[in-house]
Amino acid sequence: MKILVVDDEQDVKLLFQQRFRKEIRNKELHFAFAFSGEEALTYLGELNHEAVLILSDINMPGMSGLELLEQIKKNFLKPPPVVMMITAYGDKENYDTAMRLGADDFLTKPLEFGILKEKLKALL
Repeated sequence: MKILVVDDEQDVKLLFQQRFRKEIRNKELHFAFAFSGEEALTYLGELNHEAVLILSDINMPGMSGLELLEQIKKNFLKPPPVVMMITAYGDKENYDTAMRLGADDFLTKPLEFGILKEKLKALL
């Protein structure tokens, strides 16, 4: 499964590589990283949107994760990627907006990697 992680925090890449070391080594999961919404759209466009799953932070400078979600759901239809939003702010307004825009799931930081692994296994 190809997963695009979108977060403006650079250390997220190392964190995901550590937490999913076994799955990466066994070639069960392949991660790509974008550090802005704009970079994520470029990645999806250039690679014919290879990502099956997109994990996106909501609060980022420039294009927010919610704006990215809206663009993904509008422009990448076949096959539609699964989009999970991740935020430190688990407030009702962000949740409702994400769901209205078509998010498939909503996770809060600090991310529970055990829960995320279970969700990913269910999608495999």
